[in-house]
Amino acid sequence: MKPLVSVIMITYGHEQYIEESINGVLSQIFNAEVELIISNDNSPDNTEIIIQNLINTHPNGHWIKYIKHDENKGAIPNFTWSISQAKGKYIAICEGDDYWTDPLKLQKQVDFLELNPKYSLSFHKIKGISSNDTEPIIFNNPDEEKDYSINDLSKGNFIHTPSVVFRKNIQELPQWINHSPIGDYPLHMINASFGLIKYFPDCMATYRVGSGIWSTKSKVYQMVNVLFCLKLLIEHFKKNQQVNTNLKTQYDEYYTALSKPIEDKEKLSLQLKDYHYIEKIIDFNNLLKIVILKIAKKIGLKK
Repeated sequence: MKPLVSVIMITYGHEQYIEESINGVLSQIFNAEVELIISNDNSPDNTEIIIQNLINTHPNGHWIKYIKHDENKGAIPNFTWSISQAKGKYIAICEGDDYWTDPLKLQKQVDFLELNPKYSLSFHKIKGISSNDTEPIIFNNPDEEKDYSINDLSKGNFIHTPSVVFRKNIQELPQWINHSPIGDYPLHMINASFGLIKYFPDCMATYRVGSGIWSTKSKVYQMVNVLFCLKLLIEHFKKNQQVNTNLKTQYDEYYTALSKPIEDKEKLSLQLKDYHYIEKIIDFNNLLKIVILKIAKKIGLKK
């Protein structure tokens, strides 16, 4: 039978976490068909052994559609490829180091979307945890249901990916997403262009902070790549005036935050406490090289 929901789980280097992630999906109590697409990006650890064992032993192991790529595709291409394989009317996402904590998560979100066609996606409160499982992370999640629009989302991403369930609004994502250093925000923005966003205050998933590649990068690296992603979104939504304006405002704020230490270099030593994302400055030529090469040449973000 055709699944009503496709769950996307990309994984690389998640040997320590993948079993908990998969069990969170397979424990869902759902009144229709579910497929769990696990896309292993040629991970060199024991991830595959753990997945195969769950396929063979878990009562819902037949939900799993497992693929291991022969070559590493990269996080974003693996993400978009996996979404393209989904056959469900709805898509949910849980990466291989996050996990769901409520067995009725899918049923609650899908029931809402089935009854409310003007909504394109839903998300909910989550709990954060450090990669060593010892430090809880507090997120500023509202305690009441809320409705949002694409205009709200274009001011900044407030959706954590393991909480989202959305309609399969398009058959194929735009090719430019494969060149974006960030995949979830463009995905949420595109889905929000098809309808409203519903937020639920129920805490139904845990997001693991510090275990992914992104979390290990410097703040400068992260900000440069956010600028790149925003530039792509600005181009994609150039015909939506309000959304475009909000995205440009985000862009300008990141650009200013990144470039101000350079513009104000005489006061830099006094500002390091405010610009803690600049971690190992050898000299200003080094920092300028990072900004010029990564922003101006590679990304084309000249003001």
